[in-house]
Amino acid sequence: MNQTSNKTAVNMNQGALIVSCPEKQGIIAAITQFLYENGANILHSDQFSTNPESGHFFMRVQFLMDNLTGRIDELRQQFSLIAEPFQMDWKITHPSERKKLAVFVSKEDHCLRELLWRWSIKELNADIVMVVSNHPDMKYLVTPHNIPYYHVPVTKENREEAADIHLELLQKHQVDTLILARYMQIIPGKIIDRYPNQIINIHHSFLPAFIGGKPYHQAFNRGVKLIGATAHYVTEDLDEGPIIEQDVSRVNHRHQVADLKRIGRDLERIVLARAVQWHINDQIIVHNHKTIVFE
Repeated sequence: MNQTSNKTAVNMNQGALIVSCPEKQGIIAAITQFLYENGANILHSDQFSTNPESGHFFMRVQFLMDNLTGRIDELRQQFSLIAEPFQMDWKITHPSERKKLAVFVSKEDHCLRELLWRWSIKELNADIVMVVSNHPDMKYLVTPHNIPYYHVPVTKENREEAADIHLELLQKHQVDTLILARYMQIIPGKIIDRYPNQIINIHHSFLPAFIGGKPYHQAFNRGVKLIGATAHYVTEDLDEGPIIEQDVSRVNHRHQVADLKRIGRDLERIVLARAVQWHINDQIIVHNHKTIVFE
C-alpha cells in the first residue's frame, strides 16, 4: 500500500510554529506580529509558562499561509531573527515533511496492529518505513502493507552487534522516530544517543509503579484497584524517560493475571497511538525530564 497519497489529504498551506524559551515580556506579541506580517491566519494557539515572572515559556501556533510550501525556507530564515533575542528553541513545521517511523516489536501484536491500522486509514501523517523484530512472528502482519520487515535476533551475547545492524537499517531508511511497540529488549545507549527524545516506548504499567518485567504479575500480587499503561521517551535509565501519555482502568479482586493483561492490552495500544500521534504532529516539547503536550 503506497502511503504517499496521504499528502493530498493534508492542507499543504497549514503549518505550526513551536517555541520554547525563557519567560520574557513580549514573546507572544513578537510571534503573532511576525505571522501577521507574513500574511498568516492563526488557526489555533496554545501556550504555557512554568512561572510568568522567571520561568520557562512554551507555545505552539497552528497557522494557515498561502504558498507555505514555497515560502517555508524564507519563513524560517526570517523567524531566526525574531527568535535570537528571546533565546528561543523553535521550529516551523510543514505537512510535507513527514516523519519516517521505524516500529520495533517482539511477539505481542496488539500495538503493532493498532499502528498499522491507523497508518492504513491515513490517520497518521507519517511513513512507517520499516518494522524490526527480534522474532520472525510478526512478518505476516507487515508484508501485506509493503513495509520492509527485518528479523534481527538479539541476545545478551550479540546485543552490540545487533545494535550496529539496527543503526545501519535506521540510516538506510532515514528514520527519525523509533516506536517500541512492545519490543521486549533494552535499547543500547548508542541508539538512544543518536535519537534523543525520538524513541517512544509503551510500558505495560502505570509508571512509576511496577518498573521492569512482568508488571501485571506485580500488580496482581499487590492487589491493585487500578492498572495502567504509560508511553514515554526512552532514556538510558530504564522506564524513567519523560512521560508522554498515560491511562488507567479499574480492576478488582476477581481479576486474575490473564484479565489484567487483556485489559492492559487495550490501554497499551490506545496510549501508544496517542503518543505517536502527538509526536508526529509536533505537539510535544520536552523540558527538564517532563513533557508539555499541546493536545
